Amino acid sequence: MAIIGLNPEDKFKAAGAEILDRYGIRLSVGTDFDEYAEYVADARPEHRVGEPFDHRVHDMAKGKASWIVGRDECGKIIHLQALRLLPTEGRPLSEYFRQSFHEFSPSELDIDFARSRYRPGPGAKRINGRVVYSGETWIGGTPGQFRGTGISSVLGRFALLTALNEFDADYVVGFMARPVAYKGFCLRMGFMHAEPMALRWYIKHQHEALEGVMVYMSDDDIRFLLDLPTSEIEALAA
Repeated sequence: MAIIGLNPEDKFKAAGAEILDRYGIRLSVGTDFDEYAEYVADARPEHRVGEPFDHRVHDMAKGKASWIVGRDECGKIIHLQALRLLPTEGRPLSEYFRQSFHEFSPSELDIDFARSRYRPGPGAKRINGRVVYSGETWIGGTPGQFRGTGISSVLGRFALLTALNEFDADYVVGFMARPVAYKGFCLRMGFMHAEPMALRWYIKHQHEALEGVMVYMSDDDIRFLLDLPTSEIEALAA
């Protein structure tokens, strides 16, 4: 299939839609986080929505946060992701996270915040403007149905495109556990930049820390990624 004369966003939409249709996946985007919490409770009953997307704590009005839900051919939820425009208020991202990193802790763990810390890298110190945080990423399905197929590459790029379209993002950032990032999941989700040892979370009464990697993309990075030849986008999900 050749796609000629389209901008990167439209080209990816066309190729991505064909790939998702091949796997029987339907995506929807919304802004009601009460509704999103219901989807999470249905698909991941053991998981609690993290504080970054708690509408009782943050301003999650339309234009400031959105979610993505993917369903299979039977209507079962197989993908969740959320996006939120961070209130950096003109500060570099490094300064924002210095003061607020505790809000981004894993929701299932009892974190010792006194021992935990955030360490900014050079990228975080340069990031400014409209910064969108990407989190709550989950891909389900039966064993082998989607995991290992490469469909995460299409879903990740759809989230990056949503950040551009919904929030006019200058940057998209996220955190990943070190083992997940080091296995290449950050690249599969479309993130070309990573800063190791950005976060160290200590669970109460435990000695070893959990390390988090900060991943990020600029708007130019995202458009470069979306401008991949269609054959390469299709190969990601082959």
